[in-house]
Amino acid sequence: MPQRHPMPTTASRSRRQTLRALAVLSIWALGAPAVLADTWPSKPVRWVVAYPAGGGSDFLARQLAPQLGKQLGQTLVIDNRPGAAGQIGTDNAAKSAPDGYTLLSGDNGVMVFNGALFRKLPYAVSDFVPVGFMARFPLVLSVNPQSGISSAAQWLDLVKKNPGKFSYASPGVGSPHHLAMELIKERTGSFIVHVPYRGTAFATQDMLAGVVPMGVLDTAAALPHFRSGKLKPLAVLSAKRVATLPDVPTFAELGIKDVELSAWQGLFVPKGTPEPIVQRLGSELQKALAVPEVKARLEDFGLEVAPSDGAALARHIQRETEFWHALIKARHITAE
Repeated sequence: MPQRHPMPTTASRSRRQTLRALAVLSIWALGAPAVLADTWPSKPVRWVVAYPAGGGSDFLARQLAPQLGKQLGQTLVIDNRPGAAGQIGTDNAAKSAPDGYTLLSGDNGVMVFNGALFRKLPYAVSDFVPVGFMARFPLVLSVNPQSGISSAAQWLDLVKKNPGKFSYASPGVGSPHHLAMELIKERTGSFIVHVPYRGTAFATQDMLAGVVPMGVLDTAAALPHFRSGKLKPLAVLSAKRVATLPDVPTFAELGIKDVELSAWQGLFVPKGTPEPIVQRLGSELQKALAVPEVKARLEDFGLEVAPSDGAALARHIQRETEFWHALIKARHITAE
């Protein structure tokens, strides 16, 4: 007699269906990132800037967005979310879907300094994947000409002989400008009183008015005032002289070593964003930064265009974190 096979039970049919579904899902998952990268972006991309409109971070994003959007074939929409030393916007980006439709302008404030300045942050640096470095904002020790200070050498002599007599303005506690001056003070053994403001515009305004005689400013904010003669640059906090200020010496030239800091900007995406999207975005970012018209506008604003890939940006963040967290702790600086 022919052998009879038992009819499959409902349970066995269910198991086979589940296994087939899992097999299909596994095959899809293996190819999904590539497929997603091929179709991305299929809708506008949001670019979070954790600072107010009109500032340097906003300017950089708005200059790059049209060119990058043109290359990607989609609109890049700038979303300004300022507040709490960049924490509000950065946290918003960190909690966004990792699908390639949220970008973040991250700087050394939110990616380096905040971790040492605040006891607790709503986001972690590890919540993001670095896409690439964009640009630096060179920092310059600056004075009001009415202060009577005409050179860095004279400035250094005055502040060292008169501890506590002079004050300096900064855009706020924990800003690159504030920490730059703290680094200068540490390297020169000087004591200058810190006067923090709520943003670069307010600090610059009081320097122009002579309310506070000096401060560290970024070139984006200060170049127009240097060119008009309303403020005077004394020294740059860079390894070499700045192209827009070729006659202004570095601190190293003045015999003061290891005084280097810039306010930088990098592009980030939420952790979990598919790697093919990260790679394409990084490649397109470097192309956009190399477009002559874009590069010229950024440099005229006072920026140093410095494209790099995500791995180089990650290494830079690690180096800066080690150095600045140690200095912030040693000088007992806190934003709380």
